[in-house]
Amino acid sequence: MVEQGNGIPLDSKLFEKRGYNKDIMPKPVEQRNSSAFNFFTLWMGAVHNIPNYTAVGGFLLLGLSPLQVIIALVLSSFLIALLLVANGYAGSKYGIPFAMHLRHTYGDIGAKLPGILRGVVAGIAWFGLQTYAGSQALLILISKVFPGFTHIGDGATFLGITIPGFIAFIIFWVINFAIGFGGGDVLNKFTAFLNPLIYIVFGGMTIWGIYVAGGVGNIVHYDLDSNSGLLYPALLAFFLIFNSLLGVWAGPGSSVADFTQNSKSTKSQIIGQTAGIVVAQTLFAVASVSIIIGGSIYIGHQEWNILTIINEWSSFWAILVALGVLLLTTISTNATSNIIPAAYQLSALFPKIVNYKRGVMIASIVSVLIMPWKMMENEDSIFVFLNMIGAILGPVTGVMIVHFYFVAKCKINIDELYFDVNVKERAIPKVNQAAYIATIIGVVVCLLGFLPGFKVISDFSWFIGFLSSGLIYLLLKSLNKKEQGA
Repeated sequence: MVEQGNGIPLDSKLFEKRGYNKDIMPKPVEQRNSSAFNFFTLWMGAVHNIPNYTAVGGFLLLGLSPLQVIIALVLSSFLIALLLVANGYAGSKYGIPFAMHLRHTYGDIGAKLPGILRGVVAGIAWFGLQTYAGSQALLILISKVFPGFTHIGDGATFLGITIPGFIAFIIFWVINFAIGFGGGDVLNKFTAFLNPLIYIVFGGMTIWGIYVAGGVGNIVHYDLDSNSGLLYPALLAFFLIFNSLLGVWAGPGSSVADFTQNSKSTKSQIIGQTAGIVVAQTLFAVASVSIIIGGSIYIGHQEWNILTIINEWSSFWAILVALGVLLLTTISTNATSNIIPAAYQLSALFPKIVNYKRGVMIASIVSVLIMPWKMMENEDSIFVFLNMIGAILGPVTGVMIVHFYFVAKCKINIDELYFDVNVKERAIPKVNQAAYIATIIGVVVCLLGFLPGFKVISDFSWFIGFLSSGLIYLLLKSLNKKEQGA
């Protein structure tokens, strides 16, 4: 019917007749245009966003030295790259998107739950957090132009947020909603312009941080006031940082096939993603620590929030440029990585009543109801959020990788995946029960970490979820094989 591997598909009308739209069809070779350089630039700008800088501010309170935090950030880049490359192999080899990668792992109907976990739960939560983080940057800009704006409401709060803060949130929420409602394709047109601008601005901020600190030595030897509630032995503190950053990348890490399906070859995505993540994360490690510690020295006390540091600058134009770039990166990542996946998953869950645009509306409304400002109240709350995402998506990714590499042996039959041509053997079942059991157990175990006395599970949720679900799934499949052979 169709050729396997790199020769798919031959006839797109065949897929259309079975209800597959162009986004779900496997990409033929002639349509795979993403080179190693494209993947390199894809992730270069993704690390410079407000939640990432906020997370680094929290890392500096773990009891590690600034140099150790930089080393941990650099080392984490190799784990992130490995995650993206490994889970992206199915997409680059067969040209299939995330939705079909899930179907191959969890089954036709079974793919809906992990799709919801990625697109709806994680997607909406990240959309809300990014929108709130961006609104804080917008609030600073508005207050610089209209100093009286911050006095609206005389300190009164609404749903746990000040009136000026809520107004800024709604303004920025409307902008993100509008872009999501219209689709994220337009964002790709200025990525080539945005990425160089990001490194010019944050490069300048890094030089500023080193200058006001009195040199690199003062940054490296800065005496950090650690938060006693987050203290770990050095090795565990490193893994806590790894876990939090894997939580940051848990969404793209699970749905990376949506990107790698466009890869010219598997080699292209391996080289491009690895180089992009490692270079970007290394530069981010130096920049974030230098800016936060340099800024702390500049304002006279240890500060974990980059927005507070920028707000202390005396130059309006410097504030405008820095916050403007942060707003642009937030809008870009928010549309492509959060609201769009959430809308598509809602559409897949309720295809008869929810289309893409209704999905955007539902996801956007829910992102306000979850009150995302609670996720960035202090340096601890960002850890809770990242660990929650890790608890949800770590198990899903663990099962996906184990299934593709150890159960399917890196082989996908496109005919069976799309057309159910081998129904007797049920190659693609409606629900892969073993995958479901393993995923649910992993998620439940990780969520126990949010109960009193189990905090250590929460702090390492991505690793625990990934390993426990992956191993349980492998064990269940092995037992099933033995029963069939008996």
